Amino acid sequence: MPKLAKKPNKHRGSSVRDFLKQDGILEDVQAAALKRALALKVADLMEQRNFNKTTLASEMRTSRAAINRILDPENTSVTLTTLNKVAQSLGRKLKIELVPA
Repeated sequence: MPKLAKKPNKHRGSSVRDFLKQDGILEDVQAAALKRALALKVADLMEQRNFNKTTLASEMRTSRAAINRILDPENTSVTLTTLNKVAQSLGRKLKIELVPA
């Protein structure tokens, strides 16, 4: 019986990153992941300092609605000024790095 040649798998060796890039959504997915991580970190720091949203809003001299936007993992439009205020209010410094891709 003759041996049949296998058809090469066009997906073999590709990565999720390649797939997202091909679909044109890599940057959006990366931004959402960064924002989710940021929101979780802020929530953790709030818990450590026994801050609720009202307390953090008062420390930042802003509204609870602004705090809700910071803690919303899907809202990626947070400014550097806001991030700096969050960090200062939680007793931290903001550090941003550009690293190799």
